[in-house]
Amino acid sequence: MDKENIKSYIVARAAKELKDGDVVNLGIGMPTMIPSFLPENVRVTVQAENGLMGVVPCTEESLEHSLYSVDAGATPVKVAPGGCYFDSTVSFGLIRGGHVDVTVLGALEVDEKGNLSNWIIPGKKLPGMGGAMDLVVGAKKVIVTMEHTQKGEPKILKNCRLPLTALNCVDLIITEMGVIEVTEEGLKLVEINPEYTPEQVQKATEARLIISENLKPMV
Repeated sequence: MDKENIKSYIVARAAKELKDGDVVNLGIGMPTMIPSFLPENVRVTVQAENGLMGVVPCTEESLEHSLYSVDAGATPVKVAPGGCYFDSTVSFGLIRGGHVDVTVLGALEVDEKGNLSNWIIPGKKLPGMGGAMDLVVGAKKVIVTMEHTQKGEPKILKNCRLPLTALNCVDLIITEMGVIEVTEEGLKLVEINPEYTPEQVQKATEARLIISENLKPMV
């Protein structure tokens, strides 16, 4: 499975977690692909923390008219009819007030307690944490979409090593290898890519995995 197919595979599975009517915030990168994979009967309202509600991806035709509308990752977007623009105080009031049903974010590391590191690698220049710190504590459900390893090294760890975004905030991890729930007992593998065995998934994961008794194929 090449890199683009891996992304599509992960995103297609993540899209199934969204329900009709959800207010959703999508992190930069892979999560922004999710609207293209939603079932026809599921409509969500996408919020961007820089002050947009009702965000939809640009088409080639609309791109030239969207140069001054960008999401929090500076990607050109458009706002659907009925959507709106507002300032940062309103935007973060929505997030901190618990009005976002689901946020889907990328990650550098996640650990067995659901701790998340997704904003900086020390020594590398980055613009800052953005809205991630608020989103992971304000959204009702936090989903991480990421590749299972980085250059062969596990990204799902016993303990995060990089600076944390927040503690005990992740509910679900979706990678190209499977779907993992964060539970009080630990990380539970509930779905698996049929190309892998549970032993292979565990070998690529530093944290101990609980293999669900009802383990299902990831489709």
